[in-house]
Amino acid sequence: MSLAANWIALDWGTTHVRAWAMSASATVLDQRSSDKGMGRLDPSQFEAALQDLITGWTNGPVTAIACGMVGARQGWAEAAYSAVPCAPLPDGLTRAPTHDPNLTVLIIPGLSQDNPADVMRGEETQIAGFLALNPGWDGVLCLPGTHTKWVEVSAGEVVSFQTCMTGDLFAAITGHTVLRHSTGGTDWEEAAFDSALADTLSRPEKLAARLFSLRAEGLLHGLSAGAARARLSGLLIGAELAATRPYWLGQQIGVIGAGAVAGLYVRALAAQGAPATQADAARVTLAGLTAAWRRWKDPK
Repeated sequence: MSLAANWIALDWGTTHVRAWAMSASATVLDQRSSDKGMGRLDPSQFEAALQDLITGWTNGPVTAIACGMVGARQGWAEAAYSAVPCAPLPDGLTRAPTHDPNLTVLIIPGLSQDNPADVMRGEETQIAGFLALNPGWDGVLCLPGTHTKWVEVSAGEVVSFQTCMTGDLFAAITGHTVLRHSTGGTDWEEAAFDSALADTLSRPEKLAARLFSLRAEGLLHGLSAGAARARLSGLLIGAELAATRPYWLGQQIGVIGAGAVAGLYVRALAAQGAPATQADAARVTLAGLTAAWRRWKDPK
């Protein structure tokens, strides 16, 4: 396939990269993905990986706008963090080194918070995209994932944020502890999730004790893997909601993400009388990259 992209949008994470060939009016001409994420590359390999991914998209000079771990210290080029409070797309993009004179790659910086110490990369672009699609929106955004972000947004700025390693904990517990014997497979029981969520929300201090009971109930009472897996998720998300209550209680809430995990957060919040609007992650990411491109192209 041969086309002439006006510019290229890149979401380059640790495990994968997604690319969109874009027209001058920000219409998607084509899209591709690869498993050549930041974690598989050293800085000298990024340009070749990108050239392979966008073969046939260009016939002259082109600029790529990138977000995510491509801008980490171990990435293509480190894009320094911008400290909050600030707009999700602060001034300044970092130019990555390239050998091809026709290729310009500009990386969006992440955001940092001094106290309590916290950082994000990639989520700032999703926040910018959400705000571009919802002008004037104020409230709290939840971005579920390996490291879930809770972000306070007001007057177009990120005021503060908090990261919870809930996804990482779920993966570690189901893959590297005794509970791996109890939580295998993909079965799921919603009632088990709901009861565990309520339990740990009301008594988060009992989380560590509740975890081992999943193993014991499987041995003594035949607790199914689907129920154990759902209960583990409920326990961890309940503890997270208990810790982040000052963020979401009484606020307008948006959850950015597609699929089952984001749906669990919407379900969990609704159970606490905190309805949330769910937004597709890919859509808001592309909207954020487009906002960054337009700002770079016309910086006034």
